This record gives sequence, C-alpha cells and structure tokens, in this order.
Amino acid sequence: MENPIALNRLAENSVFRKGDVFVLFGELFGRGYATGLLDEARRAGMEIVGITVGRRDENNALRPLDAEELAAAEERLGGKIINIPLMAGFDLDAPAGGPTATDLLADMTLESWQDDKLDWDYIKQCRDIATARFTNALKEVMAALDGMIADGRNVFFAHTMAGGIPKAKVFLVIANRIYKGRGARHMSSQALLDSDMGKLILQNFDEVSAITFRHLIDYSTAIRERIEASGGQVRYTAYGYHGTAVLIDGSYRWQTYTNYTQGYAKMRLEGIAQHAWTAGIKATVYNCPEIRTNSSDVFTGIELPLIPLLLALKKENGGQWAEYQWQACQQLLADGLTMKDVFQKITDMQANEVMRPFYDFSAWPMANSQAQSDLTIGTSNEITQMHRDGKVMISDHLSALVVEATGQLIFGASSEPSGPIQWLNHDIVARRLNASHMQWESPSIAEGAKDSQLEVA
Repeated sequence: MENPIALNRLAENSVFRKGDVFVLFGELFGRGYATGLLDEARRAGMEIVGITVGRRDENNALRPLDAEELAAAEERLGGKIINIPLMAGFDLDAPAGGPTATDLLADMTLESWQDDKLDWDYIKQCRDIATARFTNALKEVMAALDGMIADGRNVFFAHTMAGGIPKAKVFLVIANRIYKGRGARHMSSQALLDSDMGKLILQNFDEVSAITFRHLIDYSTAIRERIEASGGQVRYTAYGYHGTAVLIDGSYRWQTYTNYTQGYAKMRLEGIAQHAWTAGIKATVYNCPEIRTNSSDVFTGIELPLIPLLLALKKENGGQWAEYQWQACQQLLADGLTMKDVFQKITDMQANEVMRPFYDFSAWPMANSQAQSDLTIGTSNEITQMHRDGKVMISDHLSALVVEATGQLIFGASSEPSGPIQWLNHDIVARRLNASHMQWESPSIAEGAKDSQLEVA
C-alpha cells in the first residue's frame, strides 16, 4: 500500500438479521477488539458460532476443551463452540521424537542467540506438519459448521487469530529489552530480525496472524458457494494494524508504534485480503487504532496514541458526551495533575525531532532506535506514574471506547464493504462514538470512571 485507505462513512448494517450466522474464527480470550464486533452480531440477533485453539496436555499433545473448559468458553462467547482444536503456528509441532522449534530456541542463550543458526530444512518439516494438522482440523470444523447453517442465511466470518510468540525464556528476555528497555537495557529490534531466532518468529507470526485467514477463506469455499447460490451473502473480516491517523498539531496524521514486529505478518494479511477481493470474495482487513489488550501490553508505549482520541471526540462535535470523557479521564489522575499535563507530554513526544523518521508510512515497519525507545518508553512510564492507580489507566477507558466503535464500524461497513483494506482512523472512530451517544445523559463522573474500568477487565 502506498497510502492508507481510510474508512470515511458511518454505514449501518443492512444485511445481517435474526437467524443469520456469525462465526468467530479465533477463541475469545479476555479483552480485545472482537468483543465489540460480537456485541453488534448479538444486537442483530445472529447465531454465534466459535472455535477453540484447544489446549496442550502435559506431553504437549493438542486436545479439545474438557466439559468445564467448554462450558466456560461458550458462556464467554455467548454461543456454540465447535470443539475441534485449531491451534495455529508451528512452534510446538515436530516430527515424532524430534525437538520443536521452541525447544531449539530454548537451547539458545543471551550470549549466543545472535550467532546461533537453525536448520531451516528441519524447521520446514515442523511447519509442514503444523499446516497439515491445522488444515485437517479445519476440514472437520467446516464440515460441522456446514451442518449448522441453513440455505439462504447470511454468514459473517470474523478472523481474530493473531500472535505466535514462542514460549522460550531467552526470547522473553530479549523481547523485554526490545519493547520495554531504555538506556543500557535497550536492544535493537533489527538485531532480532537479522538473527535466525527472529526469522523463525516472523515465520510463525505469518502462520498465525496471516495465513490462517487464507485457510479460512479457502476451506469455507463450499459453504460460501452454497450460501450464495441459495440467496445468502458471505463476508470475511480480519483485524489488522498498520499505524493510525491521530490528531497531531490539529490535523489527522498517520503515526505508528515502533517497533511492531508483527507488522510484516499484518502486511501479508492485507495481501491475502487483496487476492480474495480480486476473486470476487468480500474479504476486508480493518486496520484498527492502538488499544491495550492482554497481548499488546508487552509493547510499552503502544497506548500513547490512544490519548489524542479525546481531542478527536471534541473536534468531531461530541459535545457534552465528549466533555464527560475528558472528565472521566481526569478523575483517574493523581491529585494536582490535569489532562493538560498529560497532553503536554504527548505533544512533546510527537514534536520531538527523534520521532520525525517514524512518520514515514512507506518505511513501515521500521526498526526501533535507542533515542526513539528512550523517548517513547520514557513518556509511557511518566504518564503511567501520573495516574491515581497504576492499574486503572486512561488507556483502559479509551480502549473500551475504541473497541465499541470499531465493532460498530466494521459490522456496519461489512454490509457493503468498499475494498480489501480499510484504516479506522481516529476521525471515524470519534464520529461513530459521538453519533452513538448523541442522546447520552450524564451520570456522575465517579460512576462513569468506575464503569469504564470494568469494560476492559
């Protein structure tokens, strides 16, 4: 992509209705974007069907959910789960009796990892085994799903698989230095990408975050063709990240978190959607704004672009409701501090000469630098310390708003999607939120702040 293609209209659902089927292709864990989309599917009266990644037993064998796990997962989802394990990635797969990719990484040390080499022919065997395991299970899942969808129904496939970090202690230490380290603890993200460890991790990110979307589209072909032949419609969506336009110096400007290592997989995800679109399949990757989730919390500073959403709410005529969001965030700060103090730190960071190279969309995803890491992580830590309670953050409150808005935007736009890749920038997020809360009546500020904390817990 040469330039981000922004979603710029507030579309409403005109396709999905009671009795249609919403398929969540990825298990629902805790907080994240998917909860907003699920809320819209429920509001439309759709039947919810989910999958599971399964669980690993003490011998590393993949198994379905047991009865207690299945009941908890279905209650969390609010629908039926097809209990066939669809664990993506190859980090825990291997030829019989052989080491897994994670085992190979575990043999590396902090002193040796940049020079250690992997046997790529062997890694390919692991990857092929994992692909066969995943696609064979996916055939079973699609056979079960086919029997759950009547002719003429509309179907919404929401891909939510992402991640793929191997659980190797040495990498967790390295990641902590890359994404959280300042000063002497800083580590170059490019050093990781240049190593065999980094190349393996990028391959696993591809498998989990991107290639699973292609598998979903390919292996649901029979369902799609049957549904469309009987008068129904089928949509595919996926969650991307490729930076976001936020308000900087009064205008919306693209910016990004650096270094977002999974960015290479997210670009591959975009390519899969483009390929499907040219084949007449309505598949769209929605590149969403930064939020805090269980997985994104590893990236210190990824939450900073959330804070300018408050500016966008006012700029897009949010009125009293927008003012309330400011006050709710103000309540979370320690005594004597104001949102003006917070924004001064954000503004200082955005305007710093160190950040200038990182506003180049065409260079994404860029490696980190010592100065950039020190500035971004330092700003994040300083703003965290400004809070009354370090576990109750402004970014939690704003993340809940973004989840709400992106769910509404994606669900509405999917009736008539306009292309394979769309950016949900802060302007459209703010417009969506303001429109949704137009008839809002003010509760007490304290109660509102309390409610916002619960939304992403």
